[in-house]
Amino acid sequence: MQDLQGVTPGQQNKVLGISTFAFTVCFAVWTIFSIIGVKIKQDLGLSDTEFGILVATPILTGSLSRIFLGIWTDQYGGRIVYSAVMALTAVAVWLLSTVSTYEMFLVAALGVGLAGGSFAVGIAYVSRWYEKERQGTALGIFGMGNVGAAVTNFGAPFLLVALGWQQTAQVYAVILLITAVLFYLTTRDDPATAQRKARGEKPKSAFMQLSPLAKLQVWRFSLYYFFVFGAFVALALWLPRYYVGVYGLDIKTAGMLAAAYALPGSVFRALGGYLSDRYGARRVMYWTFVASVAICFFLSYPATDYVVQGIEGPIAFNITIGLPVFVVLTVALGFFMSLGKAAVYKHIPVYYPDNVGSVGGLVGMIGGLGGFILPICFGVMNDVIGVWTSSFMLLFVLVGIALLWMHFAIRRMERAALGEELAGLPELPELISLHGPEHEGALGGRKQQPQTPSGPSRPMEPAH
Repeated sequence: MQDLQGVTPGQQNKVLGISTFAFTVCFAVWTIFSIIGVKIKQDLGLSDTEFGILVATPILTGSLSRIFLGIWTDQYGGRIVYSAVMALTAVAVWLLSTVSTYEMFLVAALGVGLAGGSFAVGIAYVSRWYEKERQGTALGIFGMGNVGAAVTNFGAPFLLVALGWQQTAQVYAVILLITAVLFYLTTRDDPATAQRKARGEKPKSAFMQLSPLAKLQVWRFSLYYFFVFGAFVALALWLPRYYVGVYGLDIKTAGMLAAAYALPGSVFRALGGYLSDRYGARRVMYWTFVASVAICFFLSYPATDYVVQGIEGPIAFNITIGLPVFVVLTVALGFFMSLGKAAVYKHIPVYYPDNVGSVGGLVGMIGGLGGFILPICFGVMNDVIGVWTSSFMLLFVLVGIALLWMHFAIRRMERAALGEELAGLPELPELISLHGPEHEGALGGRKQQPQTPSGPSRPMEPAH
């Protein structure tokens, strides 16, 4: 682990600020198809399934690239890798404006997706500037770059109407290239990379960087992120289409309401990092999953007409989620997702301080794949099932599985740590009075110990 001696708060703040700004621009580029894709769908006469594939294709590249970009960051440092990713993506975004067929749009979208891989680079780069007890807050602030989705949903419709989708893509490309140059000129190597270069050490091999990925815990974190991040991205891409199709809104209004969902899903990530430092990441994950299960249940309920045979004849009534209620529920869902995103990444630099890039890259890759797979599933379910709320039905099942896996993993950890004490407890709570001081022998003369240490320096999460 790197030595942070000599790193000043001013340097930390500068790195965090420019990295967060760069990630915001990257994320805005990464989700550009959520707006211009609607126009492309109209121009090419695409089905919902084809539209889902189009908007999800950049997410695929952004997800798969995270694993090797994370490894390269561990090997060569975030400054050079981050700058190179932004420059290459800017070229791809400009080329996007020159294609005209659906197949070529998919090819161009693969290049645009590199912008999403910047997350793994930024996580590894920023974490190395901060002490362990402050990493949760710092990474939460960096993760606020997700607000780029709201920037696109809010601003791109106006560019689209004023300039057309081709010129909108060109504006994005120019902004991203300028950001790449500014980032390279205003940052320097992180302490770990600088110290390694000063000692003349060679970077670790890619195989050594990948070794922690054999742990089941890493894959469990990935499932959490598949929902809190993958579903967030999927909804940010899908909601404009949902608002247009369900509520008959125009694209500008739909984009602004989608931005209302994406905004809390981004800006409150810093709060999630702070709460994870303060109360433990496990507790924040419980808040996230329990609230998300409840919200997705209500959102998944389709508009339904009921007829009840009353005493004096049939009684008809309707259950429908109106637009204001839908907006409130999606904003609340985005808020809890933002807490969960920060909580997941609180674990990584604590458990895997020397492999933040590779582990963070894998977790980010799986999460990003959620942003690729889910919009396609949403489109297919619309075409096959024919129910708009089927997308939220899928999210309800997904978050339910994540909650159950987390809960039972924690229970297994508790039983392993406190096996003898738990075995001595009575099966019926009515017998708890037998466990006073005069009956201490029921536990074999041993007092129960706290389950897990608490405090800001360690996330409350089992290590297996």
